[in-house]
Amino acid sequence: MLLKTFGWSFAITALGLVAAVFYGGWEAFGIVAILSILEISLSFDNAVVNAGILKKMNAFWQKIFLTVGVLIAVFGMRLVFPVVIVAISAKMGPIEAVDLALNNKDRYQQLVTDAHPSIAAFGGMFLLMIFLDFIFEDRDIQWLRWIERPLAKLGKVDMLSVCIALVVLLITSFTFATHAHQHGGAHVDKAQTVLISGIAGLITYMVVGGLSGYFEDKLEEEEEREHEEEEEAKRSGKQRSAVTLAGKAAFFMFLYLEVLDASFSFDGVIGAFAITNDIVLMALGLGIGAMYVRSLTVYLVRQGTLDDYVYLEHGAHYAIGALAVLLMITIQYQINEVITGLVGVILIAWSFWSSVRRNRALAEAEGKAAGSDEKTEVSSGV
Repeated sequence: MLLKTFGWSFAITALGLVAAVFYGGWEAFGIVAILSILEISLSFDNAVVNAGILKKMNAFWQKIFLTVGVLIAVFGMRLVFPVVIVAISAKMGPIEAVDLALNNKDRYQQLVTDAHPSIAAFGGMFLLMIFLDFIFEDRDIQWLRWIERPLAKLGKVDMLSVCIALVVLLITSFTFATHAHQHGGAHVDKAQTVLISGIAGLITYMVVGGLSGYFEDKLEEEEEREHEEEEEAKRSGKQRSAVTLAGKAAFFMFLYLEVLDASFSFDGVIGAFAITNDIVLMALGLGIGAMYVRSLTVYLVRQGTLDDYVYLEHGAHYAIGALAVLLMITIQYQINEVITGLVGVILIAWSFWSSVRRNRALAEAEGKAAGSDEKTEVSSGV
């Protein structure tokens, strides 16, 4: 089971590390290994949230997530995305941006750093919306009840999460405006950029989240229809294609997963520049890490871990909320990537331990109930 789920990750790790040695020797090997660990530690919460969505999808779309999804994650977000950001922010062509990334690494790093406010605002708003929509929903299982109960009641107010997200964005961009005034207007454009990027992140969440939500609502209806068609196909002896079986609902959930992964990868891409400004080594290291995150997602789904440890999803969403706030803070202030990674790990570890304690308490209660039932049977038998 473990080898089947993580087999591709092990293979990609071996290929990536060998490629690093050929590209830049043992120093490059060490950098790629460090970047892989950085990506895994920063994205563990991503795997837990992804698993919550992926368990609603069939085996075909789980395979697509591990194959096509990985290509998008590795080449799209870890290799193409930084180059596109540089091309847009520096107003240059994509070929020129690639040439800059390969031949003038210091200048390339500077341009990516300059684009950080817009990246952080976009990703921060997208992740903040995920957290707010989760925390304002009334759930049967609550982890931190003293927070979640009152917030669930507040969540009955329409569009509250959007209002709060916009207030956070306005405060963040207003801070830039104040900063600009104090420093002779040097950051005026940056404040505007933050506002526009943040609104773009909010719109992206609402469009993709809205589409996936709409199709998720229709998922049960579609599954029922597809099940009937499958039964009919079995009776007639015809084979149905996997794509038809997957349905539109799964496609939009897949799309939602990719945008979610993109938002999560922002901090990994930015954090990687603290270690190297070589785009090839970044793509290798972060790509290996991204592969493990995906394998871990599928492992969590197939093992039913989210069902066994019910607070894990809560912990992951709190980690998302923390990451969103940290991303917004990094627009103005520098925060060490170790802190960003540790916050997520601590929250998930805490939620896991809470789940273990809950399972023990339930087992003890069941044991006592079974014991009292046995006593009742013995006394009635006497």
